[in-house]
Amino acid sequence: MTQVDFYTQVENKLLFACQITTKAMSKKLPVLLYAADAGQAATLDSLLWTTPALGFIPHCAPDHRLAAQTPVIVAHEPHEFHHHEVLVNLQADLPPFFSRFERLVEIVSTDEADKAAARQRWKFYKDRGYQLQSHDMSGR
Repeated sequence: MTQVDFYTQVENKLLFACQITTKAMSKKLPVLLYAADAGQAATLDSLLWTTPALGFIPHCAPDHRLAAQTPVIVAHEPHEFHHHEVLVNLQADLPPFFSRFERLVEIVSTDEADKAAARQRWKFYKDRGYQLQSHDMSGR
């Protein structure tokens, strides 16, 4: 069953997503970054070229010819993904395919609308018996 981790009170969701991705990569875990829209996916693509400052995170879109060999996929729509280890959700809604992944990371900002959407996702997962963990990032 998918392990679900909520990271709350995050100041910059996209930078935090890059940090989570870097940590997963250090453990050799492939990551799917599920962006809210095409614009956010493009921003993530740019950030992954420079975050971390002294490194590069190999990434591509799910329809790229090298997607099966690339450890980080950036998408904003459902697709046939090649790996199912870590899913980082940046959308307000539930990813319809989340249960295929071993771990789901939900990043919640300080924005009230974002918090409200996250509470709905939390309730959905909890009602279905998923293992949930919450991590308050306000002091970091």
